[in-house]
Amino acid sequence: MAAMARLHLLYPMTISRPSLLFLKPSLSPRASRIRKLSSFRRLCSNADQSPQSASSAGASSVSIVGDLLDYLNESWTQFHATAEAKRHLIDAGFHLLKENEEWNLKPGGRYFFTRNMSCLIAFAVGERYDVGSGFHVIAAHSDSPCLKLKPKSASTKSNYLMVNVQTYGGGLWHTWFDRDLSVAGRVIVRDSDGSFLHKLVKIKRPLLRIPTLAIHLDRTVNKDGFKPNLETHLIPLLSIKPDETSAESKEKGATVSSRPVHHPLLLQILSDELGCCADDIMSIELNLCDTQPSCLGGGNNEFIFSGRLDNLASSYCALRALIDSCRLPADLSTEHAVRMVALFDNEEVGSDSLQGAGAPTMFQAIRRIIDSLADKYVGENAFERAIRKSFLVSADMAHGVHPNFMDKHEEHHRPEMQKGLVIKHNANQRYATSGITSFLFKEVGKIHNLPTQEFAVRNDMGCGSTIGPILASGVGIRTVDCGIAQLSMHSVREVCGKEDIDIAYRHFKAFYQSFSHVDSKLTIDY
Repeated sequence: MAAMARLHLLYPMTISRPSLLFLKPSLSPRASRIRKLSSFRRLCSNADQSPQSASSAGASSVSIVGDLLDYLNESWTQFHATAEAKRHLIDAGFHLLKENEEWNLKPGGRYFFTRNMSCLIAFAVGERYDVGSGFHVIAAHSDSPCLKLKPKSASTKSNYLMVNVQTYGGGLWHTWFDRDLSVAGRVIVRDSDGSFLHKLVKIKRPLLRIPTLAIHLDRTVNKDGFKPNLETHLIPLLSIKPDETSAESKEKGATVSSRPVHHPLLLQILSDELGCCADDIMSIELNLCDTQPSCLGGGNNEFIFSGRLDNLASSYCALRALIDSCRLPADLSTEHAVRMVALFDNEEVGSDSLQGAGAPTMFQAIRRIIDSLADKYVGENAFERAIRKSFLVSADMAHGVHPNFMDKHEEHHRPEMQKGLVIKHNANQRYATSGITSFLFKEVGKIHNLPTQEFAVRNDMGCGSTIGPILASGVGIRTVDCGIAQLSMHSVREVCGKEDIDIAYRHFKAFYQSFSHVDSKLTIDY
C-alpha cells in the first residue's frame, strides 16, 4: 500500500465514479490495489483498451483520447513526435519516401516523408485522381515553447553543476520553475565502423530542477510579481559538484577551450540510455521536458492536462483523420483529390527554417506528386490548376475563454471547451480565414452534425498568428484557420477539453471525406 500511496502523491487523480471511492469490504487489499492502478492507467493511457471493444462501439462513437495521451507521453520533443507519427503511418500501410530519390506514385497509394525528423508530409492519392485535381490539406506544427540546451551547456555555480539553456518560443517561463524536468532530443553517435548514427534519446526520470527563491528572501514577490531574469535565474540544477580529486585539481589551470562543453555526468547519463560510450557522442540537440505524464483530470475527467497540447493535439487529430479516412481500400475508390497532412517544425519562432512552414516543402511535394502522376500527360500548368482546386486547414490551438479573465476576450467571441473547433478570424490577415473558407469548413461540419465556434481578438489587443497566412500567401491556396479551445497556452502544463479532441478528429476526417462534394456546390470566380 505504501507504493500505491506514493503513486497517488506523484500523480493525483479524480475518480469519476463514486463507487470507486468506497470499495466494498469484501475486496482483498490486492484487489483494491489493482482497481486503483487500473483507474490510473485509464487516465493516462489507452493501451489497455482491447481492439474488439473499440471497434464494436461503432465508428461514430470511437474516441481517440486515450491514443492521444499515449502520443503525448511519447512525444517529448518535435523529433519524437515525428518519429511517433512515422510509426503510426507505417503501421497503417503508408510507404516511406525519400526526398532525394525518384518517386513512383500511383492512384490509390499512400505515402509520406520526413525532413530533419521534425517535419512530416503524408498523403493519400484518390483512385480517381486526374492531373489538375486538388489537394485537401491539414497543416499543423510539431514544436512547442521549451528550454533548449545551449551549445556549451556546462556551468558551475556555488558548488552546483548547472545546465545552461536558451528559451525557445514565447513560453510562460515562470511555469517551468519547481517542476520535475529532464532532457530529450537527438544525438549523433559515432559507430564502431567510423560512421555516424542519428538517434533519439529520452531520459524519463526527473533529472533537472529550476528552483524558485524562497519567499523569505523575496518578501515582495506576491505584491510585485515574479519576474525572473531569463539569463541568470532560469538555469537548472543537475547535481551537486563532486569533490575534486588531486587529478581534477590539476585541471583548474586548464584553458577555457579545454573545459568540457557539456558536463561529463550528463553525457554519461545519455550514453547509458543509448548504450554507447560517452566519448562516442559527437553532437547533442536536447530540449528540457516536464516528466509529469499527460492525463485526464477534472471532476468528471473532462479535461486533458498535458504539456505540448499546442500543437501536438492538432497534429495527432489531423494524422489520425488522414489514416482513418483511407484505412480501407474502398475509402479512396471515389476520391479525385489528394488528401494530405503537413506537420512543420519551428512555428513557435516564425517558421523560417528548412523544416518550417516558411520553406517550400509542402508545395515542392505537391509539384512532385503532380509530376509523378502525370504519366504521359501533355498540358498546361497542371500545378497552378491543382492549387486553384485545393484547400488548406491550418490547425493550431485556440484561446478558450478564461473564467477568471473573461474581459481578455471580445464579448461575442468567447470560445468554450467542449463546444467544437474554433474558427479564427482577423481582418488584418493574422489568420488566413475568409468568409468563403469559413463557410465551406463549417458546411463540412454541418453535414456531420459537428459544432463550430468563432474567435476574433479584441481591437485593443494584439493578435497572434499561425502557419495559415504563410502557406496561403505562398502560392495562393484557400485557407481556413481553426483550432481546439484550450487554457494555459504556452505553459509547461496546458489544459483542453476531452470531447473537443474527438470533435476535431471527426471534423478533420469529415473534411477529407466530404470536402470535394461541398466544394462542388459553390462557384466564386465565373
